[in-house]
Amino acid sequence: MRMIKGLPMKRGFTNTFKTEYALVQLDMLELFDAGDRITPEVLRERGLIREKGMPVKVLANGELTKAVTVAAHKFSQAARAKIEAAGGSVEEL
Repeated sequence: MRMIKGLPMKRGFTNTFKTEYALVQLDMLELFDAGDRITPEVLRERGLIREKGMPVKVLANGELTKAVTVAAHKFSQAARAKIEAAGGSVEEL
């Protein structure tokens, strides 16, 4: 019992198969020009995401006013709706 109380960080379960995503907000996509195609490589070049080799997920924090084409691994439902409402398109990789 003493050992368990001394090592509280060892309790619980850690899923080794969990997929970690590099998160991108819609506010970040506002920096691009209308008509641009935004890919994970372009986001890395501009310094908007740091993690190399991680899949990208787009979240709906903020507003998007430009029609852009966004290519990412995953999108939230609200982000997909906001991108399409602004006249843009969504591509899942």
